[in-house]
This record gives sequence, structure tokens and C-alpha cells, in this order.
Amino acid sequence: MFYLPLYHRLHNAKCLVVGGGTTAARKINWLLRAEADIVVVSPAVKPAVAALADSGRIRWQQASFDESAIAPDLTLVISATNQSEINREVYAVARKQNIPVNCVDEPELCTFIFPAIVDRDPIVVAVSSQASAPTLARMVRGWIEARLPPGLGHLADLGQRLRSRVRAKFDDVEARKAFWERLFDSPAAETALNGDLDGAERAAEQMLDDAQVPTGSVSLVGAGPGDPELITLKALRLIQQADVILYDKLSNPALLDYARRDAETIYVGKQGPKPGTPTPRPDNRSHQQHAINDLIIEHASAGKHVVRLKGGDPFIYGRGGEELESAMAANLDVTVVPGITAALGAASYAGIPLTYRNLSQSVRFVTGHRVENTINQDWPELGRADQTLVIYMGLVGLSELLAQLVAHGCEPQRPAALVENATLPEQRIVLGTISNLAEKARAAGIDGPSVAIVGDVVGMMPTDR
Repeated sequence: MFYLPLYHRLHNAKCLVVGGGTTAARKINWLLRAEADIVVVSPAVKPAVAALADSGRIRWQQASFDESAIAPDLTLVISATNQSEINREVYAVARKQNIPVNCVDEPELCTFIFPAIVDRDPIVVAVSSQASAPTLARMVRGWIEARLPPGLGHLADLGQRLRSRVRAKFDDVEARKAFWERLFDSPAAETALNGDLDGAERAAEQMLDDAQVPTGSVSLVGAGPGDPELITLKALRLIQQADVILYDKLSNPALLDYARRDAETIYVGKQGPKPGTPTPRPDNRSHQQHAINDLIIEHASAGKHVVRLKGGDPFIYGRGGEELESAMAANLDVTVVPGITAALGAASYAGIPLTYRNLSQSVRFVTGHRVENTINQDWPELGRADQTLVIYMGLVGLSELLAQLVAHGCEPQRPAALVENATLPEQRIVLGTISNLAEKARAAGIDGPSVAIVGDVVGMMPTDR
């Protein structure tokens, strides 16, 4: 049976709820949300329902159901009891008077059903399985709810504030539609989502004044350590809105599947030195970074919404700070979205706690490219016994790095691990000690993106990993 989804106005409408248990309380709360006039008939009610009656928000008739409770002036009736005979009586009386009725969990006794609801007032999404699988409908609601930003309703509020001005500005319906699409995909929309409606309104008014002048923006987005499901909801939304996506080699290409079909995707991965190469290749990453900065500014200045998709977190060895500085110098609007950095992803998926009582009281993040230069390094500090050391990009110089730790007093037998392709299906873990980890990594043929973890916490890793 197909149920037509409708939204009913129940403001001050008289509604009857039969029953006062937990299920009835849920229905009562939705009716209150709709500002209905609610009467509850039940010999006993849950404390939450009694509290609503005591506060005057509902009326409770402490009695068993009698057909006289269903009066012609009712707008709808809900029976939320676990007694089928009462539900059938409620249904029969309501149908006789042509009053819409819902008997909870008994579809055959319903002229309407309650959907699973996502409430982002005034945006409301209803999900229904046509009464065949309510639990599945609730799960689908959860999936949708996770994708919709909590502040979504603010966008509708912004639209309400601007409606008359937009209508006055654009005579043509298609022109108004085009403006609304630009607005809801603009920095002004982001401002509204963050709760600043006044700021969003000012930005939108500027868009109205400069209706023919496109405004661009930049989002520096952390793509996480590899597994695409580890990206944040905000990052996913910005990817879906982007006109241009600049992505590097450490961001999972599967994330590009969420982009619009007309979005331009540009690979901007930088290549550093690789292990096992007979002659070190020139490291021109600084030059490459300047080129990326220029691309960001070029596309955003042309009115595009640019997402710079970066593996891990933009501000942890991701040179996101340089990109932020460059974009702000060009007077562009910039949003920074943090991501799960490689150290956290690698440790979690390997089952290694970065901190642990009596083993590690702090965590130190360092980059192997920097640590390879042994000048001015505080090696005793890096090798402290009560600390976890996490080394990014340390594969090329791993032997020298670990040797320096030992030379400066670190115990050769301290546990150490190397995690390659962290959080991905092809993740590999090499376990060892400071004295033999580099040799074990070579023997295993490790040559992908890797994170080294040094410290007693490595010994906490489950043996079945």
C-alpha cells in the first residue's frame, strides 16, 4: 500500500492520544512541536507525560478509553497502547467519524502513519518505509541526518529574510532561481550555517548589489588518513559544493566521487624523495607548493568555490598554513576544515594507544624530512622514555633517524612500528624495535606512505593485528 506523504498544519488543532507510555510520549512530543491542542486518555501515564499535564501543556483524562472520547471536533487520533483490542476499538470509532487515525505498530489500523523525521526547522525531512520496516526507515533517517548540517534551518531563515528583496531585484523566475542557487552555494551560506544570520544577510545583500559579479572562496579540507569514511561531514558537504577540487596524492581519490559531475578536479600531488633510489631526486616541493598556491588564487579569483583536498589534516605537515596565508593575502574568503591526521589514523587502526597511563604521558609529532638533518635536534628530548614519538615521512631516512635516537641514549630495544597505507585495506604494519625496525621495513618492501611510531605503547598493540 502506498502512503502519500503530506505535511499537516496542526496549530491549535484538537488531537487525541490514547495511552500514556513511552511510545505515546514520543507522539505527544511531535504533536507539541506542531503546537497541537492535545488530550491524553489513559488510566496511568509515564512521569514525562504527567509532567506535561502538570505544566498545562497537555490535558490528561485519567480514565480508560471510552468511545465518547472521540468527538467530531478532533483533527486526528493516535492510539499508542499495547492492547490490540483497544486499538481496534479506537480505529473503528475514528473511522466511523472520518477522523484520521494511527494505531502505533498496527498498520492495518491506520489511515496515516508517522514517518521517521529529520528536524532542521524549518527544513523537515520525512522518511517512510510505507509501514513495512519502521526500523529501516529510522536507520535511513540517521544516514540522512548525518549528511545534513545542524544549522541547515538557518539557510531557510536567510531565504525568508531575503525573499522580498530578491523578488524586487529579479523579475524573471529563472533569474531568481539562479540567484538562490548561487546564494545557497556561497560563503554567505556557510556564514548562515554557522549561526551568524546577520553576517550572512549582509553578505547576501552584497551579492544582490553585485549580482553579475561572481565571488569565489577557498576551503582547505582535511581528507583524513586514507579511509574515505573518516572524512568529516563538513568536509563532505564542501566537496559536494565545490566548483574546483585540487587534490594531492595522500587524499583518497574515492572522495572525488562525491563531487558534482561538472566540478573540475586537478591533481596537485607533490613528489619527494623515495626510498631505495640510487641517486636522490631533486626535491622541488617548494616550487610545486608555490604553483598550488597560484592555482588556488587563480580559480577562486574567477569566482569559483575551490576545495583544496589534503591528506590528513591541513595544518599538520600539510603546508595548509602557507595556502591559508596566500589566499588571505589575495583577499579571498577561506574556510579550514580539520581532518584526522595520519598519526591518529595509523595508531588507531593498528591498535596502538598514543598515550597510556604509566607508559606515555605525551606525544611528539616530527617529520622525517626535517629530522634527517641532525643539526640542532634535541635527540634526548625526542627519545624520552615516557613519551610516544610519531615520525611523519620518515621512511627514506629511517635508519639514520633511529640510529641517532640510540646514539643519544634511547634504549635499542624500545618497541617501534611502521604503518604503511594507514587505514586503507592494503595497510601493513611492521613491528620491531629501534635497533631493527629499519631493516625489517626494507625486508618487507615498504615503500608507500608510512608513519613510524616509537615508544612503549607499541607493545600494547593486539597480537592479531
